[in-house]
Amino acid sequence: MDQDDLPRRRGDAASLLAREDLATYSQDELMERIALLEAEIGRVKAHHDRAANHRQAAETLFGKRDAG
Repeated sequence: MDQDDLPRRRGDAASLLAREDLATYSQDELMERIALLEAEIGRVKAHHDRAANHRQAAETLFGKRDAG
């Protein structure tokens, strides 16, 4: 993959994955891919949880921000 193929915006990486032809993968390669994607999902969920906890702590300390 060269520089032009790299995602430029959020969401592009997922779009590239969704468009990839899976027919060329063996069953073992597909299971390895599933494991890697599940690990990435876990990493993203953990980051989301840390961010939510950080925000909650800030709101507790400083009060909730007004929308707008």
